[in-house]
Amino acid sequence: MSWKLSKTLFLLLFLSSTALAQGSGGINAPEQRDKPYLILISLDGFRWDYQDLYETPALDRIAANGVQAERMIPVFPTLTFPNHYSIATGLYPANHRLIGNTFPNKDKSAWYSLSDREAVQNGDWYSGEPVWVAAEKAGMVTAAYFFVGTEANVQGFPMSHWNVFDASVPGGDRVQQVLDWLTMPEDEQPHFITLYFEDVDTMTHGYGPGSKQSVGAITKVNTYLDQLLTGIEQLPIADEVYLVVVSDHGLLAKNLDEDILIIEDIIDTDDMSIVDHAASIYLYLDKPNRARAVEIRDAINGAWSHGKAMLREEAPQDWRLTAEAGFADVIAIGDPGYLVYSSERRINRRSRGDHGWPPEVEGMHAIFLASGPRLPKGKKIGPIHVTDVYPLMMEILGLPITTPIDGDRNKLVPLLQ
Repeated sequence: MSWKLSKTLFLLLFLSSTALAQGSGGINAPEQRDKPYLILISLDGFRWDYQDLYETPALDRIAANGVQAERMIPVFPTLTFPNHYSIATGLYPANHRLIGNTFPNKDKSAWYSLSDREAVQNGDWYSGEPVWVAAEKAGMVTAAYFFVGTEANVQGFPMSHWNVFDASVPGGDRVQQVLDWLTMPEDEQPHFITLYFEDVDTMTHGYGPGSKQSVGAITKVNTYLDQLLTGIEQLPIADEVYLVVVSDHGLLAKNLDEDILIIEDIIDTDDMSIVDHAASIYLYLDKPNRARAVEIRDAINGAWSHGKAMLREEAPQDWRLTAEAGFADVIAIGDPGYLVYSSERRINRRSRGDHGWPPEVEGMHAIFLASGPRLPKGKKIGPIHVTDVYPLMMEILGLPITTPIDGDRNKLVPLLQ
C-alpha cells in the first residue's frame, strides 16, 4: 500500500471516528425515526405521598393512563445529583461515581460541586452510560431542559440539544421548548427528552413540608404537567409519546430546636475536609488513618443521642459505599429530622426542610409514574428502586443495554405490552 493511500485511509478512519464520537449530530439515523418518543420528567423533592396529600390532577391523569409505583426508593446519599444520575444510568453512585452533590476525587486533588459549572460540565467526573449517551451512540437525537449530567460531554457523546441550568427560566417556557422539539422535522425530532422542575424542592427546603409555599409549588408543577399533556394531545405523534415522571428524594421538616450536633465542639477538625448536608455530614481525612477514624466515630457517638456516626465500611451493605468510589472516611447521620453541622455558623435556620437521611427513611422516598402506548392503564405496583427506571427507558426506546447496571430488568420492563 502506498504512503499516499495509507494517509488517505488514515484520514477517512479519523474522520469516521470523529463523526461517531459526535453522536447523532442532530439528525436521526433512518432506523431511529420510527422509534417512540420518551420524555423523562423530574419533579425534584416531590415526596412519595404528596400525590395523596394534595390536589395533583395532572399527575392523577398520568397515573390513570399508565403505571404508578407505591414509592421509589433512593440511593444513598439521598441527594439530588447522585439520585438523578442513578435514574439516568441504572447504577449506584459507587459505580457511576457521582457520590454526592459535593465530593473530592479519590486522591482529593480536585472537588466536584453542583455549583461549579466547570466541574458539572466535565465529563470526566461521570461514569456509566446514561440513556442519552446510548441514544446518541445509536444515532438518535436527544434533548434536555435540565437534568443532572446533561451538560457534560459524557464518553465524548454530547446531547444534540441541552441547556445550562438556570432556575430563573419559567417552567412554562421549559414545557414550550419540549413541545417545540416535538414539532421539528422527523429527521430532527428528539426521541429522548429530559424536563426538570426544581420548584417543590426549593420551596420545601425553604419553608418545610406542608407549608403553603411547598403546597403552592406542588400546584405549580402540576400546571406545568397539564400544559405538557395538553400540548402533546395536539401533536400528530401524540399516541407515540411516553412519559416517565420521577423525583429524586423526599424531604422532612428540620428539627432546629434541640440536639443539633456541632462537630467542632467534639473533635479537632484540622486534619480533615468536611461536607455539610444538615441531615448528614461527611468527614474526609487528609491522610488514611483508621485509628483516627475510629476515634472520631466514637467521639461523635458518645456525644450524640439523636444520630449515629459510622466508618465507611460499617455502613449498611445496601448503601454500597466503597473506598474505591471515594466515599468519606466517617459518615454521621441524624435520626429523621435531626441535624449535624461542622460548626455553629453553618446552621441555616432559615431553611425548614431537608433531605440526606438514610434511604430507608420513609420521608426520603420518591415518586414514579409512567404512561405510553405499551403500558397498561391505571396499574399500581409496589415499591421500586431508582436504578430500576433505566431498563424500562432503554426498552421503550429500543436500545440495547451494553454495559453492566445495578437496576432490576424484571421490575418494570415486563409491564410493557
